[in-house]
Amino acid sequence: MAGELLIAAVAVALAVVAVIVAGRRGRHIAGIEAALQVGPGVDAARAARDAVEAGRRADATARARSNELAQFSELLSAGVMEVDANMVIRRANRRAHVLLGQRSGSLEGRSVVEAFADHRVEALVASARAEGTAHGELVMREEPRATVVLRAAQTPNECVWLVLEDVTELRRLQRIRTEFIDNLSHEIRTPLTNIRLLTEVLARDADEGSLPARVAEGIQRIDVESGHLVQLVNELLDLSRIEQGSAPLHLADVDLAAVARASTDRLRLFASRQGVTFRLDFAPGLPRVRGDEERLAQLLVNLLHNAVKFSPAGGDVTVAGELEGDEVVLSVRDHGVGIPRADLDRVFERFYKVDRARFRGAGGTGLGLSIARHIAESHGGRIWVQSDEGAGSRFSVALPAASGARSGQAPEREPVA
Repeated sequence: MAGELLIAAVAVALAVVAVIVAGRRGRHIAGIEAALQVGPGVDAARAARDAVEAGRRADATARARSNELAQFSELLSAGVMEVDANMVIRRANRRAHVLLGQRSGSLEGRSVVEAFADHRVEALVASARAEGTAHGELVMREEPRATVVLRAAQTPNECVWLVLEDVTELRRLQRIRTEFIDNLSHEIRTPLTNIRLLTEVLARDADEGSLPARVAEGIQRIDVESGHLVQLVNELLDLSRIEQGSAPLHLADVDLAAVARASTDRLRLFASRQGVTFRLDFAPGLPRVRGDEERLAQLLVNLLHNAVKFSPAGGDVTVAGELEGDEVVLSVRDHGVGIPRADLDRVFERFYKVDRARFRGAGGTGLGLSIARHIAESHGGRIWVQSDEGAGSRFSVALPAASGARSGQAPEREPVA
């Protein structure tokens, strides 16, 4: 009897254990089903195997794409690096190793500072992470001292792509071009100066009537053409210095209304000969701008000279200034021949001339507007043109307003020439 009771007790215990194990298994299965997002009655084990297989395929696809990206980067002529959030280089192509003078594969795992030995690169990467993109230029410390342009861009996975472009040869050619222009301009200046002096002497004799009319006309022509050559040489030198940054800006708070008055006075005789009147239209209390007064005057003179040159006799040229947001916008408006739509995007290129202007016989170097663009950009501003062919053009320059500095001048809206 006692044995039967013991056997019954053991059977009950085993049944309880079986129930507990079954309950736990059921909860585990329910948890697996929930994780796999499958309902009751679906084979959870098979679903789990399918999920594992899908994960393996996704991992294989990611590795294949990573390998394709690495192979693609090896085809580029630029160096490419991937930098993680800890400023450590995750990958770099062969060209990046060559530019940094490192053996292939030695950059991965090294910090940006260690690879470049320059904290400016680390700052550039940090700027790209904060702003989205950044760029800079670096002269390598080691021989050969290559000049490299760096461009950085943030990626969705919190890494930064760093692209290195070798511009050593480009910078060398730019230096050669600048030296050539400087040397050529200086060599041409001396004979041109002598020609101008001789022309002035002969012109005085012609004015006295001691020379035949045909000779006097030839002297006048020499004077005009030599003047064009002098202008070309001067503008070439100006453009070369501005592009190379060798023409420093002497910054001050500049009153553009005063600059406009001085510029129109300077060109008054030229405008009078063309039968053109200047008008000023400046808003009251216009803020000053932070800039180099001499360079800004050069910009405005170039715009005014063009406006007068292409205006009809009896026409007028309006110089206006107004505040738009935090910028002072200076504009020069004429009612002349205008610019064809096809030429609008190219008028600020060096040596570019609109065919219609050349056909009209209006001479020029093709450098004035290019110089104006460089001056505007060197002041942190921008320049653009609006034109209707046959109805005139409006050139506008937007410059950052100097904080708290105003001209204090009353509006000017009367003709001044």
